[in-house]
Amino acid sequence: MHILIVGGASDIGSDMVELLLERGHMLTFLDNISSGYRDVVDPAAEFIHGDLSDRNFLNSLLSKSFDSVLHFASSIDVNESASQPDKYYRNNLINSLNLLDAIACNGGGRLIFSSTAAIFRNPLKMPIDEHHPCSPINPYGRSKLMLEQALGDYEKAHGIQNICLRYFNAADAAFDGSLGERHQPETHLIPLVLKTAVGYREYINIFGDDYDTPDGTRVRDYVHVMDIREAHLLALERLVRCGESSAYNLGSGKGFSVREIITTAEEVTGRKVPFVISPRRAGDPAKLVADVHKSHAELDWRPQYAELSKIISDAWRWEVQASSR
Repeated sequence: MHILIVGGASDIGSDMVELLLERGHMLTFLDNISSGYRDVVDPAAEFIHGDLSDRNFLNSLLSKSFDSVLHFASSIDVNESASQPDKYYRNNLINSLNLLDAIACNGGGRLIFSSTAAIFRNPLKMPIDEHHPCSPINPYGRSKLMLEQALGDYEKAHGIQNICLRYFNAADAAFDGSLGERHQPETHLIPLVLKTAVGYREYINIFGDDYDTPDGTRVRDYVHVMDIREAHLLALERLVRCGESSAYNLGSGKGFSVREIITTAEEVTGRKVPFVISPRRAGDPAKLVADVHKSHAELDWRPQYAELSKIISDAWRWEVQASSR
């Protein structure tokens, strides 16, 4: 297939470029390089520098014969979304609607959308399945949910078949250390813990140690980027085969606490990770774990790299290589 990857210079987008090239697909990737990195993407993929805010540009680009679109382009900092909601509704919703409009104007098509478990929050039951009520508590989650809802309307009106993949906590590092998380600023727990281990940070904050969990710290579901990218390929193949729009959770189906992350990081790195207990953050639930039965049954997707030591070892390999550059 000829596939357009939107946000192909992002952490997960660049991993997806690599996998699809390995599987023999022809790729074009679009990115404005505002938060991604051109140097991490395989040069065999055609690169187009552009922005989703430019409707004329998108209409021209989508007039080419792409078989499918994979959409990774979004702003992802939950805390920033609270202080800059305009950025998140513009980047994640309005600009994405521009993309949908361009697809619709050129006859419809297939779209795989990178969504998030932040559309749920404050769970009523655990683990969280795809039918759990959606009640996002921040503009980031709301912007993603709004686009999921828009996709349902665009399918009915314009025939855009789509699958939404709801990531729980993506742990992004390739096996060989060639790719990893490069957020500015970094907000994800595992890279923050490893930056503390490598000496870039003095300590890690644990926001609350009095939750109703085995060790009092928050529990989250982590999924390896190599499993995430495989899920995208399986979702695309299902959409091509069945033409049936749907949404799927991507997680390991089990949770790890903040203290478990720190302890495992110390075991993997052989270094101490100092931490400070800080007050709880508003709206942080005690536990978020995915129910992945639907992904297993319909996509035939099962995480192959769900062990916490594997996730952290690969992230540590990237962190060590990045710190030596």
